[in-house]
Amino acid sequence: MFDFGFGVLVLIALLIASSIRILREYERGVIFMLGRFWKVKGPGLILVIPGIQQMVKVDLRIVVLDVPTQDVISRDNVSVKVNAVVYFRVVDPARAILQVEDYMSATSQLAQTTLRAVLGKHELDEMLAERERLNLDIQQVLDTQTDAWGIKVSNVEIKHVDLDESMVRAIAKQAEAERERRAKVIHAEGELQAAEKLIAAADMLARNPQAMQLRYLQTLVTIATDRSNTIVFPVPGDLMRLFQGMAGKTE
Repeated sequence: MFDFGFGVLVLIALLIASSIRILREYERGVIFMLGRFWKVKGPGLILVIPGIQQMVKVDLRIVVLDVPTQDVISRDNVSVKVNAVVYFRVVDPARAILQVEDYMSATSQLAQTTLRAVLGKHELDEMLAERERLNLDIQQVLDTQTDAWGIKVSNVEIKHVDLDESMVRAIAKQAEAERERRAKVIHAEGELQAAEKLIAAADMLARNPQAMQLRYLQTLVTIATDRSNTIVFPVPGDLMRLFQGMAGKTE
């Protein structure tokens, strides 16, 4: 009788020990009772009745999912290779287990198809220059579709957009041509502004003969500093008459 009671106590102790589960702060347990969903438990110490209840552990931390390189054809028919990284986490453990067989694999496959679909609607220049906007577009599409699985996609980052060597050379030539075009435009605008200033100066000198004479004298002073050559300048008639008038007054 004593041996039978002791055996029962040992059996009960083993049963209790096997039913104890400890879940960390970032873990939850989805409990099934005889195959039917019962509730979500955790964190901390919980009891799971062996043979009657089953528990599926779910991690609530953010998962960093590396999306494999995808072949994408842009809207302007350029073939590129693109890879990205997706940040998501489980916000509803029950739906993550009940609504999809493997939420990790499902999110990965969905991220790959979404990456190709969204980037295929844009041209190559947009992929290279507007990466932030494309990240947001992909994140919103993924978040909407994974909401039914109890998953929240918090961020998507496109890491690399790789081009063929021929396309890289073509883009380099295009960039060089664009730089030359801008340089020519800037030079032409400078010439236009200089011509406008010269025309304005000529009009001003034409309206003021005295200013023209002063400018002439200033030019003579500037050239006179160079003594290496002999320079002969014609003297304007107005300036000669001015000198003659000044000489007559002195006499």
